[in-house]
Amino acid sequence: MKIPGKTRIIVLISSIILLQNCSKAAESNQAPAAPALPVYTVTSSPATTYQELPTSLEGKNNVEIRPQVDGYLDKIYVEEGAYVRAGQPLFKIDSRAYGEQVNMAQANLQAANANIQKAKVEVDRLQPLVDAKVVSDVQMKTAKANYAAAVAAAAQAKASVGNAKINVGFTTVTAPVSGYIGRIPYKRGSSISRTDANPLTVLSDISEIYAYFSLSEMEFIAFQNKYPGATLEEKLRNMPMVELVLADGSIYPERGKMSIIDGQFDRSTGSITVRAIFPNVHGTLRTGNTGRVRVPQLLTNVVTIPQESTFEVQDKTYVYVLGKDKKVTSKPITISGKTESYYFISEGLAAGDKIVYAGLGTLKDGVTIQPKAISSDSLFKVKPLQ
Repeated sequence: MKIPGKTRIIVLISSIILLQNCSKAAESNQAPAAPALPVYTVTSSPATTYQELPTSLEGKNNVEIRPQVDGYLDKIYVEEGAYVRAGQPLFKIDSRAYGEQVNMAQANLQAANANIQKAKVEVDRLQPLVDAKVVSDVQMKTAKANYAAAVAAAAQAKASVGNAKINVGFTTVTAPVSGYIGRIPYKRGSSISRTDANPLTVLSDISEIYAYFSLSEMEFIAFQNKYPGATLEEKLRNMPMVELVLADGSIYPERGKMSIIDGQFDRSTGSITVRAIFPNVHGTLRTGNTGRVRVPQLLTNVVTIPQESTFEVQDKTYVYVLGKDKKVTSKPITISGKTESYYFISEGLAAGDKIVYAGLGTLKDGVTIQPKAISSDSLFKVKPLQ
């Protein structure tokens, strides 16, 4: 039986559609292509990491300048913020009353010296009479006692003169150390007293800056175990120089030296205070500045990886390690230190392991990838090694 031409065309079209549907079904059953992701081989090398600790800065000396005598502030020789040298005059207190005290004390001294001469004359007058037994020894003893009293009174008057002159000297207030003048709360003509709550000013010697920071008990024990030396002083001498990170994030150009540790722990905070000394020749740092002390720690043969190669799950850090079958497996790591861009790994990775560098968000355990090898050197354009 012949099939009509029109029917044959319909059958042919149906066959073509059926073949196309079968081809699409076969394609849909094929596994998706493995993603191509960058992979690099982990290496180990020496590196330096830093422990950063918040710090407050103080000058070598911060001296409150207070008056030693009472009176009216007559002159102010310096401006706030000015640099002064030790011995330079700062303030002048009205000295007229103290000058008169000097004159009175000197007059009393002259009178006391005259009494000495008078008592000496009496002793000299009685001596031959006593020798001749014309007068009794009692009169001579009385004369000598009067002479001794006159000498003592003269010494007391001389001390009064010295004290009065000291007070006159105190009316000129000078700088005990070199440094920078702080705020001056008093103006010319102000009445000032030794009992005033506020000092005349505060003088800061900032030729050296002390950076104070705290260590917890665990950090202090780790510090003791980290550096060689039989005593704490020896350990401090064996510590490397430390750096200072300023409030704007920049690094202070001069490095400091650890110098002293407090004698005991603060019971309220459980910490101990440590001090580092930084030179400050140009006066860049001031008392009251804040920052962070960077304590370096040398790590030998440490595994270093970029932070981009990690991800976090429930406060734990992981990487994807590539297996021989090109399948990836997540692995937890322990971070011993870090820089701005890199992690130092103490546990979880070893030299020779291959980890995925990027594209971690598309991965899960057991996924097969097409590894695209990249050089470790290309990842460390900013070297974390020191």
